[in-house]
Amino acid sequence: MTDKQTRRWLLLPLILFLPTALLSQGHTQKRSLILNGQSTDVPLIQVNGHPYIGLEALADALHGSVSSSGSMYALSLPPPASENTRTLAAQSTPVPAPPPPAAQAPPADPGFSREFLRAGIEAMATLREWHAALEAAMQNGIPLSAGLLAPYRANATTTVGLAFVAATTPSDRKAYELLNLEFQNMTKLSDKYVNMRANLTYIAPDALQQDSLNQKILTCGRSLGAMAASGQFSDNGSCR
Repeated sequence: MTDKQTRRWLLLPLILFLPTALLSQGHTQKRSLILNGQSTDVPLIQVNGHPYIGLEALADALHGSVSSSGSMYALSLPPPASENTRTLAAQSTPVPAPPPPAAQAPPADPGFSREFLRAGIEAMATLREWHAALEAAMQNGIPLSAGLLAPYRANATTTVGLAFVAATTPSDRKAYELLNLEFQNMTKLSDKYVNMRANLTYIAPDALQQDSLNQKILTCGRSLGAMAASGQFSDNGSCR
């Protein structure tokens, strides 16, 4: 057999094989894509029973875009119209201010707390001790000095401070204000007679009985004692 005849026999199987190979890849046919009930120009082909569409054509139909990086492709689509509408409405509609909180009635005053009542009674006791030491020194002719009355003053300062710390209720705080006024007046009375003694001024044994500041201290002390006994705050003005 010649070389020419040999080549003819080799080409014949190839010619017969090509149509079969093309048909084995699947029958393809261009079809139309309907998107959300509307016909589009997106090309659609079917291979082996499965539909395929072009990514870029689909992006154009949906008003989106296609980007790629290496072997990765990204399809970006705009948000639905309803979402855009809600966003615009939210931006254009002013947000109403929240309603003011409903006015609430102030809680009832529970009166004196147990801790303040205990601390207040202790503070008044130290103030009376300070006053009694001053009065006894004057009546018995004992030379007055800051050092003589310093322990009583320091004790009263401590207990009045503890009463301040213990005050928690409105009645506690109002009563502490009067208690502190009593402490300040006692400080003025004590300093007054200590300074008189330092200046060698004569002090009568009954000088306290004629002293208006001393009378105010006594009246305020009785008022504070009555409040402690009743457990209720009452300001009659005697401490001011």
